[in-house]
Amino acid sequence: MITQIFVLLLGVTYSTAQAQKANEPIPIIRYESDGPNVDGTYKWLYETGNEINAEESGYVKNFGQGEGQEIQTAEGKFSYKAPDGTLISLTYIADENGFQPQGDHLPTPPPIPPAIAKALEYLKSLPPSNNEGASSNVQPQFQAAPFKARPRF
Repeated sequence: MITQIFVLLLGVTYSTAQAQKANEPIPIIRYESDGPNVDGTYKWLYETGNEINAEESGYVKNFGQGEGQEIQTAEGKFSYKAPDGTLISLTYIADENGFQPQGDHLPTPPPIPPAIAKALEYLKSLPPSNNEGASSNVQPQFQAAPFKARPRF
């Protein structure tokens, strides 16, 4: 009986220690930040005690060209360990073309089947049509009548 209580107490002590360990704060090993600056540039980075690393820098393309011409751009990367121990690493750029991530862990589209690739190459080899860029020989079923303005009341 005493052995069973001792084993039970040992198990409770171990699980309590694990729970406390899971609730411990993760230290920030390194943190740097610069900006935002007047010209739109900035930079930050950090590294944590559980092997998370991240950094990003930003700038304005066409700075000083006026609203509508200036484009805020961000480039960065981050990495961390997955639960199975695999290193997950991602780099990215975000600009006028949107968010563009790259990483070995990201899914990629399947390759184009050979028959489709052959058909696409054949279509590229055809001469251009006379329909000013239209790629179909289908004729419209109706043509809209020209707009005639009517007098109001």
